[in-house]
Order: sequence, then C-alpha cells, then structure tokens
Amino acid sequence: MEREIKPEAAPHEKTAPNQLVQNQASGRSRTELAAEAVLNGETKGFKRLLPFLGPAFIAAVAYIDPGNFATNITAGSQYGYMLLWVIFASNLMAVLIQSLSAKLGIATGRNLPEVARDRFPKGVSIFLWIQSELVIIATDLAEFIGAALGLYLIFGIPMLPAALITAAASFAILELQRRGFRALETGIAGMVVAVVLAFAFQVFMAKPDMAAVAIGTFVPHFAGTQSLILAAGILGATVMPHAIYLHSSLTQNRIVARNEEEKKKIFRLEFVDIVFAMIVAGAVNMAMLIIAAALFFKNGLVVEELDQAFIHFRELAGPAAAISFGLGLLIAGLSSSSVGTMSGDVVMQGFINKRINLYLRRAITMIPPLALIVSGVDATRALVVSQVILSFGIVFALVPLMVFTGDRKLMGGLVNHPVTKVLGWAIAVLVVALNIFLVVESF
Repeated sequence: MEREIKPEAAPHEKTAPNQLVQNQASGRSRTELAAEAVLNGETKGFKRLLPFLGPAFIAAVAYIDPGNFATNITAGSQYGYMLLWVIFASNLMAVLIQSLSAKLGIATGRNLPEVARDRFPKGVSIFLWIQSELVIIATDLAEFIGAALGLYLIFGIPMLPAALITAAASFAILELQRRGFRALETGIAGMVVAVVLAFAFQVFMAKPDMAAVAIGTFVPHFAGTQSLILAAGILGATVMPHAIYLHSSLTQNRIVARNEEEKKKIFRLEFVDIVFAMIVAGAVNMAMLIIAAALFFKNGLVVEELDQAFIHFRELAGPAAAISFGLGLLIAGLSSSSVGTMSGDVVMQGFINKRINLYLRRAITMIPPLALIVSGVDATRALVVSQVILSFGIVFALVPLMVFTGDRKLMGGLVNHPVTKVLGWAIAVLVVALNIFLVVESF
C-alpha cells in the first residue's frame, strides 16, 4: 500500500501549529517527514542525506565485532602489513553485499527471510531459520565473550562477573530500540565513533610505517598457506550472514516509496550511508592490523591471544594504548551483541513467522557464552571457533540474496544490473569457497 503524502510547508516557511498536530496525528516520525521533503525536492545539499543515514551503521557493527580483533591482530603480528589488502578488498565486497540487502528491503518492503519464506517450501524455510539461529548464537558468543574480556582486561574483573555486567549492559542497549529506530541508530553510531577514536589513538601511539601501509593496502601478496588461511579468516570475519539478513529489515519500511522512481532515489541515498559506514568499519579493521604490525611484528612478537595483545600494548605503547584497546573491545562487543539479538528477531519472524520477546531472546542467547565462561574455556579460542561456525552460514544468506535481487518481477526497477550480477555472483562464489577452505583447514 502506498503511503499518503500531505503537502508540507516550504523550507523557508514556519510550520503552523495545526500542521504540527496533523503530523503527530498521522503517526509519522520527524525522519519520515524529513525524508518526504527530500523526495519532494524541497531539501537540498548535505541535509538531504540526513534522513537516510543510520541503517548501514547498525549493520556495520557486525564488521567490527570481537571476532575481527583476534583475526586482524594475529594477521598483523605474523605478517606485518602484508594482508591489509585483504581487509580493503573485503570491505569493497561488503559494500556491494550490504547494498543488495538494503535494496531488497527498499524494493519489496520485505526483508530477506520474509522473501525466502514466500519463495521457498516450508521445510526449506525452517532449515534456513535453524541454521541462521545457530549462526547468530555463534556471533553472540564472540560478541559476549569479547565484551566480558574487555572488562576483565581494563578493570581486572573476573570473567564471570564481567559476563554478568555485560549482560546487564546489553539489556540497557536494547532499551534504545523501544524509543524508536532513530534512538537506536544514534546510540549504535555513538558506540561506533567511540571504537573509531580508540583505534585512532592506538594508531597514533604505534607510529606505523605509512609507506608499508600503502604497499600492504594496494599490492596483493601471500606468503605461504598460513597467510592464505588468515586471509580467509579475515574475509570470513568481515562478511557476516546476520548483517545481510538484518540490513534488509532495517530498510524495508523505514522510508516507504510511492513509486519506482522514489525507490531508486531512496536506494541512491541509502547507498551513501552504506559506503560511509563500510569506510568506517574498514578503517577500524585496518587499524587493528596496522597496530599489530607496527608494534608486534616489528618486535618479533606473534600474538594470537587478546589478553597477550593487551599486555604487549601496555609494554610497547603505554597504559593509555592498552586501555583504549580494551575499551574498543568492550564497546564493540556490547554494540554488536545488540545487533545479533535484533538479527535473531528478524530471522525468526521472517523464516517461520514467529516472534518472541526481545528481552527473552537476549536472555536465552546469553546461556551459551555464560556456560563457556563458567567452564573456563579460553576466550580467544572460543572467538576463533565462532568464526568457523559463521563460515557455514554465509552461503545460505548470500545465494538467496543474489537470486532475489536478480529477479525483475520481484525487484522492479531496482533489479540487479548485469554488471552487478556478475560481480555479485563472483563475490558469492569467492566468499563461499574461501569459507569452505577455512573450515577444512580449521579441522
């Protein structure tokens, strides 16, 4: 159903009180009204982007979760700046993948799991729901343990009490969702900015070789099988299946278009959001590897444990750098755990048309990480294993996404361009192949 549009006052005119009452009565948010003004051509310049910024930053949180910390720091300490190009290429792939997910929501008004439920037999939908829930549990495991580990490293709080504090904090973040999508987007964006500042400070303290950074970013290179395995791990930790499911949900009814032309315009504006968010996420991931290369590789240290990394940061760059690392880990874990819970809600509602209370879901998904922490399992090892589990799920998100966004009857004017189809399928095949390789090598 198309939304009803009421004419708005021109930008230079003051909105009358009765118009404000009408706007409130219509149930439309300020963001929807601002977006409407953009689509009507009443807003120009940078301001026209503002109503469309936000969804990509929530999805991008998945790209800087604690699983990335372990992979990037290991890669930097073992091979220096050599694998920076893998992060750069992974984020270029992520731009395309997340844009396809966002486009599906804009074009159809439905998210990826909902479209799959409509198009696939019931048994297939149930299978896709089960595997996606397992993937999200693995994701939540990495994020929950990462946040608890951050508390342990900064404040010396034992892992079990740190995990309980993490649980309480994650409930507080979910409370933002009750205040509307804009409050959640603002809160998550603020946490992303905090992570960016933490790693910017660490890069400054590490004093990397910028010439080597440039070479590592733009000159593809491997040094044996182990470097290839790490490259697959970096890619696997970057392209997350739950972020693909979630992004289509974030855009499906956020701004509802009246016609095909408006859908195209919304997508173009949302694409700016995606590019910006992926640049930020890519910069954070590259910073992790750069810091490890500048401090650990340079001093002949191979660091595979996050607690070891914290100790070496303190020894080589000072307490402030170590604390900023711990804060980055803590904030990334907390923010990404909330996103994992939201993704779980999307896949259950989409694939099987069922929904449970978000707080109950958060409580249930806390059980596996709490059980692992109580059992004394090594935190970094648990993070690595979670990334392997994630590798199994990527094919079940990417392949349906490519199939659906290439269907003209479903997508209308936003159907994939032939070049996009070629690039998308090439990326899908590459990502799936590298994830299979990673799983085989891990076992």
